Amino acid sequence: MLRRLLPGVALALLALAPSAQATVSQTPDITNTHYTSVLLSEHPRVAGVSWRVIDRDDEIELVNHSHRSVIVYGYSSQDANVGYDGGEYARVLADGTVEINENSPAYYLNQSFFAAGVTVPPNATATAAPKWVTVAHNGIYLWHDHRIHYVALGTPPVVKDVHRRTLVFPWYVPIQVGATKGYLYGKLFWNAENGSSFPIGAIIALIVVVIGGVALVVVVRRRRGAGGGTQREAW
Repeated sequence: MLRRLLPGVALALLALAPSAQATVSQTPDITNTHYTSVLLSEHPRVAGVSWRVIDRDDEIELVNHSHRSVIVYGYSSQDANVGYDGGEYARVLADGTVEINENSPAYYLNQSFFAAGVTVPPNATATAAPKWVTVAHNGIYLWHDHRIHYVALGTPPVVKDVHRRTLVFPWYVPIQVGATKGYLYGKLFWNAENGSSFPIGAIIALIVVVIGGVALVVVVRRRRGAGGGTQREAW
């Protein structure tokens, strides 16, 4: 019995590997799984306003149910510091109306994950009068923010060992809630490479469990047969 079952069990388990790899290869590469961007703090903290990073380092989600207006500022000339000179990029009003400023450079830059090949029109500047366009009324806005992810291809120079988790850089996103200016603060990490994305260890463990279970059934059947009983199992 055991000899008859093992080939089928092995084939069934091995068949899982190509299926899982095909699923991964067909998934759009929207984010780079080498990175994780972690939101560590926000100021001010206001009831009804929440922020989170979506898909490791892909987007920031703002949810505003506070009955206060929330503003996200565009890219500042102050590298790695909280600066508001980038102008107003997006806002969620107290009634949940979501608006973006089409005269903000961030409006154009944020339409691409890497901002590659994006042309910002001359009328879109940090000092231009805002041109607000309504995009939703649900109090929720998601956007690509290049301050929270690595915008170049290849391994960051700060990563000396790809198999170790490494801090790439801290980041800030300037915001305003009501009349209070503040910021989101987080860190971008390089995730340690493990050499394989497929859970080989889990497959081996599953094989061991299945073989052990089959062996136990065979032993029980033999003992019952040796006892001369008439009870039969539906196997």
